[in-house]
Amino acid sequence: MIGEEGEQLGVMAVQDAQKLADDAGIDLVMIAPTAKPPVCRVVDYGKFRYEMMRKEKEARKKQKTVEIKEIRLSPNIDTNDLNTKTAAARKFLTKGDKVKITLRFRGREMAHMSNSRHILDDIATALSDIAVVEKPAKIEGRSMTMYLAEKR
Repeated sequence: MIGEEGEQLGVMAVQDAQKLADDAGIDLVMIAPTAKPPVCRVVDYGKFRYEMMRKEKEARKKQKTVEIKEIRLSPNIDTNDLNTKTAAARKFLTKGDKVKITLRFRGREMAHMSNSRHILDDIATALSDIAVVEKPAKIEGRSMTMYLAEKR
């Protein structure tokens, strides 16, 4: 049992705790029902709920959502274009986002999918100073995808 100002009132029966709360004109709230013995507190329930909601809102404000940015490539990409895409991926990673690099195959390119894996490997090695491969290159239908995340 915990009192109004947060002082310990000790272990007591539920009826005694309810009588204390009624005498004070406020509510008896069960804080930790799974504890042995359960922890109750004498507090104004409306004020208690308001404080809890405010704490949750504050915690949500401090959270950062991680977005997944996608960079699409083709197997016959030139080195300068590849450098530009790598720079874009670097920018996304430094902002804290994850990057999904997709290598799309069309038509006759489908026959040489395994020969194009080096493109994804080149990007991974170019970004190895700030990124780590979260999911290695994997063929999914007409594309090959790889996920990169910022190093911790």
